[in-house]
Amino acid sequence: MASPLIGLSAATLVDRLKAEEITPLDLLDALEERIAEVDPEVNALPTMCFDRAREHARRLMEKPVDARGRLAGLPLPIKDLTEVEGVRTTWGSPIYKDHIPSRSDILVQNLEAEGGIVYAKSATPEFGAGANTFNEVFGATRNPWNTSRSAAGSSGGAAVSLATGMAWLAHGSDLGGSLRNPASFCGIVGMRPSPGRVAADPGNIADNILSVEGPMARTVEDVALLLDAMTGENPADPISLPRDGTLYRNAARTPTRLKKVAFSADLGITPVDPEVADICRRAASRFRELGVEVEDAQPDLTEAHEAFQTLRALGFAAAHAQKLKDFPDRLKPETVWNVEKGLALTTGQVLKAEAQRAEIIRRAVAFFGDYDLLMTPATIVSPYPVEQRYVAECAGTTFETYIDWLAIAYAITLTTAPALSLPCGFTSEGLPVGLQIVAMPRGEAKLLSGAAQLERVLALETVNPIDPRSGN
Repeated sequence: MASPLIGLSAATLVDRLKAEEITPLDLLDALEERIAEVDPEVNALPTMCFDRAREHARRLMEKPVDARGRLAGLPLPIKDLTEVEGVRTTWGSPIYKDHIPSRSDILVQNLEAEGGIVYAKSATPEFGAGANTFNEVFGATRNPWNTSRSAAGSSGGAAVSLATGMAWLAHGSDLGGSLRNPASFCGIVGMRPSPGRVAADPGNIADNILSVEGPMARTVEDVALLLDAMTGENPADPISLPRDGTLYRNAARTPTRLKKVAFSADLGITPVDPEVADICRRAASRFRELGVEVEDAQPDLTEAHEAFQTLRALGFAAAHAQKLKDFPDRLKPETVWNVEKGLALTTGQVLKAEAQRAEIIRRAVAFFGDYDLLMTPATIVSPYPVEQRYVAECAGTTFETYIDWLAIAYAITLTTAPALSLPCGFTSEGLPVGLQIVAMPRGEAKLLSGAAQLERVLALETVNPIDPRSGN
């Protein structure tokens, strides 16, 4: 029997921690019990570090309550692409299956300084490549709504841990939908902030604005709570933004007046499963109940495929070319393909992609001059069989590459706009569908306010975790 704490929201627990009604140790005990009960069925948290977590919790509890940070001792898992000092970090790769970092990523340092307690690493595909969470180190992560289905990726372990009550908050990262896709497939909320909003180790491209770190949770307010703890600049991350005084949890609680929002079933660039498109359209139309005008519209994103494919390949080459040279037989085919594509790029191709991205950003900013928010499906299909490496076809269209099916998410990545996936309904099979909601670049406060308003209208009760459900 799960502890009653498992079903509470992160915001409620933080308030209770600050009131000293419960302790971080109480929460760790509840999590350890819940993980033992359900994780064998879904494989979301392959590495645990409860001894480290309890030691950190005891040190935190020695401080005055008002010195325990914004999270006040709330536990959370870190995605297995991000280093945590003394905790195995594999990047989902056999090359690093025994890697123990000697330092934590900037992101982890900041979260722990804000009272976050790291107790586990969440599953990811190898180097985050591909939107299905499986790897040769730990195997496949399964969707709790139907364990025969994919949890998507690459933050699949984080999404599954939230949906099943093995976490109240979780860290994820997003390049082409890696937060948004698993949030959609697992019926939770995942948010991609604007580049620079969350500081992290920059990797081999110091000014990378494609990949960002972001918060995941079961409700919009809980996502906002974690974003508050994640934000802030660090001189080691040259694009990181200073805190500007905005409290995102307050933004999620405060209904900002919206005048006009847009919906697009396909952004004009991708096929979409008709059932998914219909569920999302009906959810978006419910903004009308709040007195908001809803129109069909989207910015021009026609160059998104070419620009993203080029820029993503460039990033993979920068990050993994040496690994391909040193370990050619130990990388999965999708990673090899992306690295080789990046190494083969010409200067002309890179310059063209940068120009396309600049134009896409200009168009997006102009679009949000007319609309408060843009909504689309977060994914173009519902959860597919876990054995399927990726989506190869949708609505009669066959895709050329393993990432083409992610266009509805990666096109938004190119705009630099913040976006989240909000649970918005279920298919005829009872599988979750997420609505992607997008705001003006650096418009996280309006995004969270708008999403929270729609969340209340939809009333899907996503704060309640589920037990894994078998399927075939």
